[in-house]
Amino acid sequence: KGIYPGAVVIVGRSDTILHARGFGRLSWSGRGGTPRPDSTLYDLASLTKVVATTSAALVLADRNALDLDAPVARYLPGFHRASQAAITVRMLLDHTSGLRPYASFFKRATGRTNVIALILQEEPGRIPGTSAVYSDINAILLGLVVESVSGETLDRFVAREVFQPLGMRQTRFLPPPSIRNRIAAGYMNGRVPVSGVVQDMNARSLGGVSGHAGLFSSGLDLARFAQWWLHQGMTDSTALVSAGTIQAFLAHRNEAGTRLLGWDSPEQGREHPGVFGNLLSDAAYGHTGWTGTQIWVDPAKDLFVILLTNRSLNPRVNYSIRQLRTIRSQVANAAVRAASPECGHVQYTC
Repeated sequence: KGIYPGAVVIVGRSDTILHARGFGRLSWSGRGGTPRPDSTLYDLASLTKVVATTSAALVLADRNALDLDAPVARYLPGFHRASQAAITVRMLLDHTSGLRPYASFFKRATGRTNVIALILQEEPGRIPGTSAVYSDINAILLGLVVESVSGETLDRFVAREVFQPLGMRQTRFLPPPSIRNRIAAGYMNGRVPVSGVVQDMNARSLGGVSGHAGLFSSGLDLARFAQWWLHQGMTDSTALVSAGTIQAFLAHRNEAGTRLLGWDSPEQGREHPGVFGNLLSDAAYGHTGWTGTQIWVDPAKDLFVILLTNRSLNPRVNYSIRQLRTIRSQVANAAVRAASPECGHVQYTC
């Protein structure tokens, strides 16, 4: 269809991988071979929000270092305007802060310090806490909160406290040039496909490390991440976070609609399937990314699906994000239909 040059699909359960396969090529030129579930990295785009930023907040909240109901200003003193006072950390997580969805900060400032100064000036356009509107700005601020609480950069904190314990060895911000030959190109610089540099311009203006975008990962690393959530915070025999904290992050609030803490969930009663398809349980949750990535987890079915593509690389059709939505839905439904309780075929184990 010309939506993306290549993809990785993984279907698994809490204790095994049922299906893992790469399709197509890393770029439209056909160079670089077929993507591999174990070693090909993709620009995760907004999956950064859950894989890095939400996970970091989860760990800090579980240790009582981060109060989700505290005003953001407690952790970011520069976020001190009267209109910002009611915005809490929880509202950043479930997108009920009232802040606008997006702003092109990279067009108005250069240098991380100057960009952050602009972000801290953002004021809500709706009454905080009343309704959910998905916003990159929420996640950027949450990443800054994590840095304030932890005393170190987001990438260092989440690498040590989440990625390393889970064995996510391929997952990182700012991948070095030495591994770019196995990163799916994410955007075009003129006629040249670019690998290993975050596609999102605001993330680039923040130095490549931000709460909303900038993370790169492989399919099997994300499988480990999904299994961690299915195990409710357990890794091997150790509880990285408590099951109670996991459950609190996955609880619904009326004001937030389908939004959980960090995650999204399927809208129930839709006439037409969304990106989650229409066969998942009410307990399912997930997220998508602008570059063409997706992860969803269904604890009731003990099932997860990961779809990684580089749709952002000069798609050859119009409205590619809309067409990808259909594919996301079809993949979700196909996975649910195929992964019957008796399904035991294993290609990889994590």
